[in-house]
Amino acid sequence: MPKLIRDAQIVEDVWLPVEVEAESLKAGQIASLSQWLILSSKVDTAVQLEPGEGTAQLLENLQDLALVAISFPVLTDGRGFTYARELREAGYTGELRAVGGFVRDQMHYLMRCGFNAFQLSAEDKLQAALSSLEDFSEHYQAAADQPQPLFRRR
Repeated sequence: MPKLIRDAQIVEDVWLPVEVEAESLKAGQIASLSQWLILSSKVDTAVQLEPGEGTAQLLENLQDLALVAISFPVLTDGRGFTYARELREAGYTGELRAVGGFVRDQMHYLMRCGFNAFQLSAEDKLQAALSSLEDFSEHYQAAADQPQPLFRRR
């Protein structure tokens, strides 16, 4: 079973990956946005957002979603940072997973935007990546993981 980082721990991934071409979903499979939109029941489901899809179509069903995976197809595409912040600000409390072309150096910032799970392409780098979540011990700015800026916390 594949592994990932969730809530600052290396764990097994219980979800099956997205199969965009699949006509029906298997139990425990992450859906593409178009597959997810046509589901009759969205309770305890998982969806993966791609750049350009936005979060608006998820907002009515945030309480039903068990997992939102946000794809980073290339290192330079930062829209996923915004999607995470939007979902957390809208009240999403479930697993928010970064998937794809992000690097270890971005993980701390992804966490600050609201991600709590990270699916790296290379599982052999999970332990080193886990330590990057603690690269900084304090932050001046407010973010999804700390809504108060430093001067308000003094």
